[in-house]
Amino acid sequence: MTHGIFITGTDTGVGKTVVAVGLVHLLAGQGHRVVGLKPIASGAEQTPAGLRNADALALAAAGTVTQPYELTNPHCFEPPVAPHLAAAETGVRLAADELTRWYERASAGADVAIVEGAGGWRVPLHPEGFLSDLPERLGLGVILVVGLRLGCLNHARLTFEAIEHPGRCRFVGWIGNRVDPTLARLEQNLASLERLLGQPPLAVLPHLEDPSPGVVASLLESPRLLQRLATGL
Repeated sequence: MTHGIFITGTDTGVGKTVVAVGLVHLLAGQGHRVVGLKPIASGAEQTPAGLRNADALALAAAGTVTQPYELTNPHCFEPPVAPHLAAAETGVRLAADELTRWYERASAGADVAIVEGAGGWRVPLHPEGFLSDLPERLGLGVILVVGLRLGCLNHARLTFEAIEHPGRCRFVGWIGNRVDPTLARLEQNLASLERLLGQPPLAVLPHLEDPSPGVVASLLESPRLLQRLATGL
């Protein structure tokens, strides 16, 4: 059975893709059959093969399971707007039932599936529901990427409470990402996050101008992160 990890964030632009691709690269290097998945993506370019999202392409390239783009990223929208708005504008229905069936197909050939969300935890679907319905229905483990910037404490705690409240997902842990290299009181903020989220970080990424998968994988390769992942691998 495929072990799934859902990557969510405290907001958009906090480094979910950087972490997700790095994790896929790390697990692939350890010999796992791993696939990177992006159920919904907004912000894509027209290509001869159709719409393509850069984050989804990076996830696919890092994995060891080859499959059609449409399995990696079944819902791809051109405008960089909230996914439910893009879906409504194009008449596309985003439903948790369909996404659950997609995940079962897309992850079938892998030992591990790293699934990157869109935006934060409670991103709406169209016409109703949330993207978080997918990991909750499947009981996926969840890693929270905390963008280390002013305001992250509130966003991290609220997201953690939303993940924990239904009790359907396993909170694997959190990863800090220095999206704002000028953030004051970094160590104090990290200590506050550890208290608010009930555990130390799995990793803390420095501010990276060019976050290549190999570099990120090496930064993520900590005993704590590997031990937390190993409970389900």
